[in-house]
Amino acid sequence: MTDLTAALTEAVAKAFVSAGLPAEHGRVTRSDRPDLADFQCNGALAAAKGAGKPPREIAAAVAQGLAGSPLLASVEIAGPGFINLKLADAALAERAGRIAADPRLGAEAAPEPRRVIVDYGGPNVAKPMHVGHLRASIIGESVKRIYRFRGDTVLGDAHFGDWGFQMGLLIVAAADADPNWREVAEQDLSPEAAAPLLKGLDLETLDRLYPAAAAQAKADTAFRDRARKATSELQGGKAGYLTLWRHMHDVSMAALQREFHALGVDFDLWKGESDVDHLIAGMVEDLKAKGLTEVDQGALIVRVAREGDKHELPPLLVVSSEGSAMYGTTDLATILDRKQSFDPHLALYCVDQRQADHFEIAFRAAYLAGYAAEGALEHIGFGTMNGPDGKPFKTREGGVLKLHDLITMTKDKARERLHEAGLGAELPQDEFEDIAHKVAVAALKFADLQNFRGTSYVFDLDRFSSFEGKTGPYLLYQAVRIKSVLRKAEETGAAAGNAIAIGEAAERELALLLDAFNGAVREAYDRKAPNLVAEHAYKLAQAFSKFYAACPILSAEPAVRGSRLALAGVVLRQLELALELLGIEPAERM
Repeated sequence: MTDLTAALTEAVAKAFVSAGLPAEHGRVTRSDRPDLADFQCNGALAAAKGAGKPPREIAAAVAQGLAGSPLLASVEIAGPGFINLKLADAALAERAGRIAADPRLGAEAAPEPRRVIVDYGGPNVAKPMHVGHLRASIIGESVKRIYRFRGDTVLGDAHFGDWGFQMGLLIVAAADADPNWREVAEQDLSPEAAAPLLKGLDLETLDRLYPAAAAQAKADTAFRDRARKATSELQGGKAGYLTLWRHMHDVSMAALQREFHALGVDFDLWKGESDVDHLIAGMVEDLKAKGLTEVDQGALIVRVAREGDKHELPPLLVVSSEGSAMYGTTDLATILDRKQSFDPHLALYCVDQRQADHFEIAFRAAYLAGYAAEGALEHIGFGTMNGPDGKPFKTREGGVLKLHDLITMTKDKARERLHEAGLGAELPQDEFEDIAHKVAVAALKFADLQNFRGTSYVFDLDRFSSFEGKTGPYLLYQAVRIKSVLRKAEETGAAAGNAIAIGEAAERELALLLDAFNGAVREAYDRKAPNLVAEHAYKLAQAFSKFYAACPILSAEPAVRGSRLALAGVVLRQLELALELLGIEPAERM
């Protein structure tokens, strides 16, 4: 389904050709001055150089070529030769009608669908999720949904950290902390025999053990060496360590799945670093056979630096001097695993921007080894979620805020906001709680997704949970308002019309925004930038609010009422589709 930008570009390009000029100058964009025009073309300025004519003369010839076009109400020349285009009401109405009849609501699919992996989430097993995992989860989920909507075959992979040095740290720390846990680590016990000994080793205990162990490893060389050895022995298959690791893994996964579910985030692959362990030995031999490895201070490395690098990149550390696989090793093995099982055209890594060098090193090693085509691996980094002090968000005590606590805090605020606004008071308690949860998740997600992912932002719970302004709750409320209008219409027997008519300024604005959805989704896809869909959703909700105030719906005469109900209906469907692409679940009422 061609949008208005494409249709106008085709018409203006033909007018340039009729004037004896290249069609490429006919590119049309949305006007940066919507008070003056709906669309604009600046091609006359560029064409003037080659034609040896004044830009305004060329613009006049193009305008003449557009005379009588059913798409346009007027063509005006401004400044040195800008061509301003105002659409005919009938063309807008026809486009709105086609969007209403389109299951995709005006958004085209990608011309060449691909197989895509989106790697996001990435929490470490045996540690609770914290606010640092929020952006990866929210952005990655939205990118996955946008790519899938555009027609790609997409797999989302959580890629848990469950096989590295942190596991060795926890094994040693647990064995030191409790004789029962030490017995499990040192013995080859059956699951039945190990289970009673592992009581008390829950996520809360692991959360207490890990930071203490990490600090001890920095201060105590002997402890650090024991943890490194434990990591190597775990990866080597030591039975007791595997039993202890499996328990920590399972305890963690239950909590991780709870947090992801609360955020409306789901994965096709719940894999971790451990899932590629069986590939590592063969991969290391393959790297050696290809002449890519060398021994450096007892460790096996792959050099990835290239001539012309802006800064020196260290080599990929494949096997440590203690014999254990490193983070880069499991990342490389994961790339190989994905090639063998899915063979993606593109793999997107939604991970903190501060990990950029790590991924560049791993990607270059993969290209050298032939595990991925050059450019098929892309790190889509993001900034940090900061507190009012501009630093990464912390608790009042200065610690890292757990994600579960943030969700709880935001849901409490959502209840408070609903009560303040007098919303949902007459609803059953379970329905009110469901709405409060949806408002909380909308507040969290839209606060993040309204920003370009590469930037950092300040988290302000009071502002982001408001039902006014550029917030997720505002979008939910506007969708509920439209549903209320449509319900009242149904109750009174008023039906939406079969055709949409455009006459009022507020109707024009809505129709133009409905048409802009295709461009917003396409650009969000190309740039891996969900904020463009978020911006569209907000503008559409704002435009409906203006339309609702300026254009009576239920009290209008029947033909106008039918048109406006049809327009409200398509706005609701497109708004909810945009919310779905952002991972935000709408509410039926408030």
